[in-house]
Amino acid sequence: MGAPKMDVIGLGDAMVSFSPPSFLRLEQATQMEVWPTGAEANAAVALARLGKRVGWISKLPENPLARLIVAAVSRHGVDTSRVVWTPEGRVGLLFYERAVSPRPPRVWYDRKDSAFTTLEAAEMDWSYLTGAQIVLMAGTAPALGSVLRKTTREIATRVRAAGRLFALDVNYRAKLWSPQEAADYLTALLPLASIVFCGQRDAARLFGVAGNPEAVARSLQERFGIPTVVLTLGAAGAVAVSDQVYRAPRVRRVTVVDPVGAGDAFAGGFLCGYLEGGVQRGLEIGGATGALHCTIPGDFAYITRAEVEELLASADEDIQR
Repeated sequence: MGAPKMDVIGLGDAMVSFSPPSFLRLEQATQMEVWPTGAEANAAVALARLGKRVGWISKLPENPLARLIVAAVSRHGVDTSRVVWTPEGRVGLLFYERAVSPRPPRVWYDRKDSAFTTLEAAEMDWSYLTGAQIVLMAGTAPALGSVLRKTTREIATRVRAAGRLFALDVNYRAKLWSPQEAADYLTALLPLASIVFCGQRDAARLFGVAGNPEAVARSLQERFGIPTVVLTLGAAGAVAVSDQVYRAPRVRRVTVVDPVGAGDAFAGGFLCGYLEGGVQRGLEIGGATGALHCTIPGDFAYITRAEVEELLASADEDIQR
């Protein structure tokens, strides 16, 4: 097989997110902020802004909301030429209330029967997809229904057969499927993955693995035969197990403006660093990208490569002039 056409291709659903300004409740709102969102799209944008050749694939209806999503993703340099367009179906919606303690942030989904849930293997451009070094998907895709469970497995199988890397962000969402449903499906899918991102809480809830983070990551690696497992620990960073144990450097104090999408930014940054210098570099760039994203409203990581490198190199918090 020739040289890869893309560094990374993200494949998944996308929605339009509506949020009341500031910390208003939905029932107070007289206007809304509108943001495109989707785990793989968020990661793809981060990767493109970090300088990688990135594609993004989804299935969307031919309507204004879908065009809003595609225009927003492509604006950052992501190739959206393989989006599958359909005259029928709908775009999923998401409603997000920001909050401060003790009131938790809340998300409501309205994504049932979105066009993406009908994506089948026959609609894929396989030469394009298997031409990337890495294909990234999130566990939210198979959570959306039986068609996508079959399609996701086909993608993982073909990517692996082509000698490329299939990366999966477990990204469990309790509002989409039960822990038992997710565990049953992912137990069969994870052995096809080369890189897996999993939150510490998800590892315990879905796979019954808890305790020391390094031991949890090692347990997942050995149980499913995954070459690289990245266990995310929230504010405590991340740890990865591959040929050895790798630890993310601690990013200095982060003031969180909006945490939504930070995990996707981390995954995008990790894959960028992984392609450039392996697991440790992945943790470094991923951690910095995720931290910077937390300071920016919205789901896309409006960061630059220079800002990421500056954060990694300096402990100086003074104004940059």
